[in-house]
Amino acid sequence: MFEKFTDRAKRVLVLAQDEAMGQGHDFIGTEHVLVGLAGVRDTVAGEVLHDKGLTSQSLREEVARVLTAEGVQSTGPQAAVEALASIGIDVEEIRRRADETFGPGRFHFPRPPFTPRAKKVLEHTLRSSVELGSATVGTEHILLGILSLGEGHAVTVLRNLDVDVDSLRPAVLERLGR
Repeated sequence: MFEKFTDRAKRVLVLAQDEAMGQGHDFIGTEHVLVGLAGVRDTVAGEVLHDKGLTSQSLREEVARVLTAEGVQSTGPQAAVEALASIGIDVEEIRRRADETFGPGRFHFPRPPFTPRAKKVLEHTLRSSVELGSATVGTEHILLGILSLGEGHAVTVLRNLDVDVDSLRPAVLERLGR
């Protein structure tokens, strides 16, 4: 699925994963993807978000506020670690050996899955790329995917930060020269 994604679009998804894990979430939601988009500034989506006054930090803070207000807890990967421990697998030992082999912090377990809504965003992302006649999937398509879904925590975060969500699609298309 990700073979047509540009390196920068892939970077957004890695940042989304890092964001989710950094906030102690055992899922990657649309809100984490949005923070990832803001984290790659030298892209169409990053520039559009920056032009609206958004930064990774402002988005991160609002994501935390929204999720806390909804009662989403920072659970981290503890359930999976405990399940593996119950059958004799020591994740900390695996992590230690991976750090020795690949470098500190390069191994993350478990990797959180995308939420159903984030998966829908990825479907809309691919659709946006096709509709715009692009051979690759860029950050602009990811942002358009979030916007075309029109719901979810990412859209809530944008609205809470007083962003005119309806103005983002035209801003992306303008940057693309369309």
